[in-house]
Amino acid sequence: MSAARFGQAARESVSGLPRAFWWLWTSTLVNRLGAFVATFMTLYLTLDRGYSASFAGLVVALHGLGGVVSSLVAGVMTDRLGRRPTLLAAQTSTAFSVALLGFMEHPAAIAAVALLVGVTSNASRPAVAAMMADIVRPEDRVRAFALNYWAINLGFAVSATAAGVIAEYSYLVGFLGEAALTLVCAVLVFVKLPESRPERPGGPSAAGGEEPAIGLGTVLRDGRFMGVVGLSFLISLIFTQGSVGLPVAMGAAGFSPGDYGLVVAVNGVLIVLLQIPVTAFIERRDPQKLLVISALLAGYGFALTAFAGPVWAYALTVCVWTLAEIVNSPTQMSLVVRLSPVHGRGRYQGVYNLSWAVASLVAPLMAGLLIDRYGADWLWGATGVLGTVAAAGYWLLMRGLSEGDARSGGTAVAGGAHAPVAKPVPADADA
Repeated sequence: MSAARFGQAARESVSGLPRAFWWLWTSTLVNRLGAFVATFMTLYLTLDRGYSASFAGLVVALHGLGGVVSSLVAGVMTDRLGRRPTLLAAQTSTAFSVALLGFMEHPAAIAAVALLVGVTSNASRPAVAAMMADIVRPEDRVRAFALNYWAINLGFAVSATAAGVIAEYSYLVGFLGEAALTLVCAVLVFVKLPESRPERPGGPSAAGGEEPAIGLGTVLRDGRFMGVVGLSFLISLIFTQGSVGLPVAMGAAGFSPGDYGLVVAVNGVLIVLLQIPVTAFIERRDPQKLLVISALLAGYGFALTAFAGPVWAYALTVCVWTLAEIVNSPTQMSLVVRLSPVHGRGRYQGVYNLSWAVASLVAPLMAGLLIDRYGADWLWGATGVLGTVAAAGYWLLMRGLSEGDARSGGTAVAGGAHAPVAKPVPADADA
């Protein structure tokens, strides 16, 4: 792509999006600039504290368990209380718990607070995704999610390199830095972001009754959507190894936290450089093919790590699975919103984020077990198998999916204005 075409793609990618989106985008960027715990937890426990890979996997798994709980609870809060209150509660409690984690000494205390950090840090995800779907027009959602993912990785590219250097001197500084920047996010949300939750009609529906409620059971009975959640879990198991299996394997191979920070920063740098032009290329293309290709690239990109030796070889494998991320993230997020009823976006996003939370619980245990008992090569071989299974699943699941299957394709408006009522779904008593 020439410089002129790249500039045109960049302008088209950022044009026409509402101001509220850009404040949400800024909050995301600031949050990721402070990312430390999720990236360096395994190195903190194995290199700084001297614990085994299995114990580090257990602690990170507890962090993931917290995310499992908060994904569902925060999804319900997002629909019932609103996007803005959920974000504020999540970010302020995350700042407190991350700071507290830096001062924990006893293994049991570290594990308990890691669980708390998992609960608080994952609670904002359903609210962010639901708010983005509320304020961005349906036709702009792929690029909006891509831009948000771009912000995540712009912050990550900076923080991974800086935090790698910080970790060599003081992990506590990293914990406190993340806590401070998370508080900045809360301030941005409080000052700049209005509530965006669509108002449910209060009067009788056209059929003469109340609009059917949407509960968690409604989501769990949605077969196609739960299929997407299951495939997302497989993809998440693969990508999570970038922050779980990869640092442990590199540490065991004699590399320093700084080496790992530089390697994993390649992921963020490439996304910053390529997300805009790649999104312009894929925006109107078949999502089924995009998801199949991205699953294969993810699985075999990580599988190539088994053949890496010097630092630059690890960086090359990161290049492969980074391309998978660039394609998969906005495509899958757009599909999730497309399958979600307007007034159930919080719950649907909560269940979708459950796939990542459960993967955060399972992936560390899987990595620790395979590395400790069989060696890292077995872990990388497993990622290749998972990628193949996920690709086949996407191909089967999305056959025959048409625009008529979408239930959230109405016009989005910012500031909490009325949004079109979703296609009615059966009432549910739970959640």
